[in-house]
Amino acid sequence: MGKYYSPAGGLPPQTHLTTERAIVTEAYTVIPKGVMTDIVTSNLPGFTNTRAWIIARPISGFATTFSQLIVEIGAGGGAPRAEFEPGVEGVIFVTKGKVNLTLEGELHALEEGGYAYLAAGSSWGLENVSDGPVTFQWIRKAYERLEGYEAKSFVTSDSEVEPTAMPDTNGAWKTTRFTDSSDLAHDMQVNIVTFQPGGVIPFPETHVMEHGLYVLEGKAMYLLNNDWVEVEAGDFMWLRAFCPQACYAGGPGEFRYLLYKDMNRQIKLT
Repeated sequence: MGKYYSPAGGLPPQTHLTTERAIVTEAYTVIPKGVMTDIVTSNLPGFTNTRAWIIARPISGFATTFSQLIVEIGAGGGAPRAEFEPGVEGVIFVTKGKVNLTLEGELHALEEGGYAYLAAGSSWGLENVSDGPVTFQWIRKAYERLEGYEAKSFVTSDSEVEPTAMPDTNGAWKTTRFTDSSDLAHDMQVNIVTFQPGGVIPFPETHVMEHGLYVLEGKAMYLLNNDWVEVEAGDFMWLRAFCPQACYAGGPGEFRYLLYKDMNRQIKLT
C-alpha cells in the first residue's frame, strides 16, 4: 500500500449493500472511494491500456472552471500526446507507481508524489515503463491569459516543496503550494493541504473559488454547506463557488488532500 490512496476498481458482489456515502446537492458533491468501480471508467483518446474515472467536469449551474480525472495506465500503456486542446493547462499528481513524462522533448521520471504543471499549448505525453499500473490525478482547466504574463511548465514533487503553516495554527494546518499565490501568470492552484490530528479550519470558508478535493491520506469530518460529512482517503469532494466549508481532523494520523482552486482573474461580465 502506497502513501497516497489510488482506486483498485473491481465490482462489489451481488450481496453487497447498495447504500453508500455518495451525495449530490446544488452546492457540493461527494464521490466516495467505494463507487470507483470498473463500470464507471472511461477510455481516453490517444491513450493505450488506460482507464479513467472522470470525477469532475464543467456543469451549468454548478462548477464550471475545471475537469478532474483519476487515470490508471497499465504496463506498457500511455499516450505520446496526452492533451489535444491547445488552450488547456493541466496538473498531474502521481499517487501510485512510476511513469515517464515527456515534456517538450525532455524526459522526466515521476514516482509517487510527483507533480507536473503543464502549461497550455505545451507538448507532453506519458508512458508506463514499469511492470505494474501507475495512477495519477489529472486536473485540466482552460487557461485564461493575462497580458504581460505567461505560465510556464515545471516538474517537482510533494517531497521537494516545504509546506507552509497557516497563521496562528502552530503547524496543525499546513499548505504545500507548488506555485506562488501572488504570481498572476497562474489562474489556478493545485496544492496539498495537511491537517495534524485535532487541526481545524476554524470558520466556514465562503468564497468565489471552486474546489476539487481528493483525499490522499487519513480521514476527517468536513463541513459542506450545512452538512458535516465524514470523508477518508480515496474520497472526492467537489464544491461550487461560495459553498461554505470547514474541516475537523480527528486523527489518528494526518489528513491530506489535493486541492484545486481557480484564482487571480477578474470576473468576466460581458
